[in-house]
Amino acid sequence: MVLIYLILSLPKLAWTRLAFVAIGVALAIVAVATRPDWVAILSRGVVQANFICAFFVALATLRIPAAHSPAIHRCGRYLASRPPGKRYLALTTGGHLFALILNYGAIQLLGTMVERMVAEETDPDVAAIRNRRMLVAIQRGFCASIFWSPLAFSMVITTGIVPGASWAATVPLAIFHMVVFTAIGWAHDTLIKPKLTGPRPQTRAAEGAFADLLPLVVLLLIIFGGVGLLEVLTGLRMAAIVMVFVPLVALAWLAIEAFGHGGAGVSDLQGRLGNLVMRDLPAYRSELVLLIMAGFIGAVGGILAKPWIAAMGIDLSAVPIPLLLFAIMLFVPLAGQIGMNPILSVALFAPLLPAPEQLGIPAVLIVLAIVSGWALTGLTSPFTATTMLIAKMGHITPVRVGTSWNGTVFLVSVVVLTLSLVTLWAVLI
Repeated sequence: MVLIYLILSLPKLAWTRLAFVAIGVALAIVAVATRPDWVAILSRGVVQANFICAFFVALATLRIPAAHSPAIHRCGRYLASRPPGKRYLALTTGGHLFALILNYGAIQLLGTMVERMVAEETDPDVAAIRNRRMLVAIQRGFCASIFWSPLAFSMVITTGIVPGASWAATVPLAIFHMVVFTAIGWAHDTLIKPKLTGPRPQTRAAEGAFADLLPLVVLLLIIFGGVGLLEVLTGLRMAAIVMVFVPLVALAWLAIEAFGHGGAGVSDLQGRLGNLVMRDLPAYRSELVLLIMAGFIGAVGGILAKPWIAAMGIDLSAVPIPLLLFAIMLFVPLAGQIGMNPILSVALFAPLLPAPEQLGIPAVLIVLAIVSGWALTGLTSPFTATTMLIAKMGHITPVRVGTSWNGTVFLVSVVVLTLSLVTLWAVLI
């Protein structure tokens, strides 16, 4: 199915996506030419690609009705219109919570509201300051969700690759790292807050009320409570639960809207489902192809690279644990600087790591190091969708977003999160 989808999508793809397809084809040719077990290798790549495709579509079924929900938009307007003293925490929290259900749509939703507010500011200096602070708050909030969300590819792929790993075991420490990262971003915003030389600008009237947050909070409680409970009760992998549970929540949401006040019942529900399948999901073609190929390239490339690594005599189990954890975390954002999608880089190098029991450390530390690096990639890589969206809204280059706007937060986060990993290692062994 994935192969057919890729073939049908080729005429409509940009050259950047076609390059990923070409790399995947080249790796497949290398596998066929050099490995007697090439069927098993390519099958592993196809399974990984199929899984990523199915997981993405499952999440999109929820993302689409959420993006069009008036209740979600009211929640976004309430957060974006907080007074200056509360705005950073409101937006970074909002970017975090919205990212849990909207993914990149969180940046688009909140960023559009920021653009509208900035356009109403008459002082260009104040407008530039507010635009930067509000946009980085949203971006950092999005990146914070990467640390722990069961709906994020970071957790799903990493726990699927690292032997003995699970979301339930990792999430307490992952949330701790998320809080540390958020605190660093807030402290940085507070320290660099510019001092205005002229009169203080007029404060914008807040929109909405605190009660506007209730629909989002209820939705998140249903999703994360349901996923966590089912993982504990059934013992199934988190990804399998998400791919079944999330579309059911989305279907229930569409049914409530169709049969609720102002809805037209069955015909309304049929129309909403038709739009979802025929219009909304196909709109994600470019993003989906990138994720599919990143999964395939990572899986096949990782297998092909193993004998070369062994032939080079590299023994990662001999590396001191603190240094290894630091290297694991730093590899993902460094790879992101040369255009490697985190799915690709993690799928490539994670299988090369020794098993946690061979290293004598808990699997949660390996997962925590990887997802921490994944979050920092979203903060700094000029090739990620997060950075490119923020750059577009901020009218600057993605490189400047990663270096000038977020460089200090990145460096401080690397140091603090490394110290945290080493401390946790000393405590847990």
